[in-house]
Amino acid sequence: MRFSLLLFALYGILKIASITNQAFKKYIRKICVKILIKTADGKVARMFIFDKGKITSLTGDQKTFDVALIWQDVKTGFSVMTSKKKDASFQAAAHGKLRVEGMSVYAQWFEDGIKKVI
Repeated sequence: MRFSLLLFALYGILKIASITNQAFKKYIRKICVKILIKTADGKVARMFIFDKGKITSLTGDQKTFDVALIWQDVKTGFSVMTSKKKDASFQAAAHGKLRVEGMSVYAQWFEDGIKKVI
């Protein structure tokens, strides 16, 4: 439940930033990408859709994406995504707790974009 709320809150933050944060607006204005964040069992999932400056989101385990960040479980996803450590995602991936499917360049793009907002 907490992980679902975190993903929903992240969508809200990004949506507001796409309107009010000039650096973020500039960052997302030319890209069209679908980023899925989910648990390995698919029970918790949210897709973030960036379409030339507009952001929308869908819940559920979507099949079409450009990159998917797949967390081992909700506890891991929540703890890593809320961690203050700069290399938390890297460490999670190194220990097999985070898997990336699709074009990993978009995962890095997403993480860099979040840093402009949070």
